[in-house]
Amino acid sequence: MARVVVDVMLKPEILDPQGQAVQRALPRLGFEGIADVRQGKRFELEVAGPVDDAALARIHEMAETFLANTVIEDFIVKVESEKAEKAEESK
Repeated sequence: MARVVVDVMLKPEILDPQGQAVQRALPRLGFEGIADVRQGKRFELEVAGPVDDAALARIHEMAETFLANTVIEDFIVKVESEKAEKAEESK
């Protein structure tokens, strides 16, 4: 099985109140020097079978129509390497 990751973030021009709340809280918790915080979503998809162009196109369609609200969010589809997957399994 291969893992495909879909990262979803608010578009830069969209206000991120959750990110702003985290940014304001960080100095109170002793974490200085953080200029900006944006919060997003990460979807990890375990794909049965090979991740070929057709599978990636289908995942891209899924992200565009279901996982992300493309009016206010951008998304990136990434295939994680098998080495990273095996390293995680050994933890």
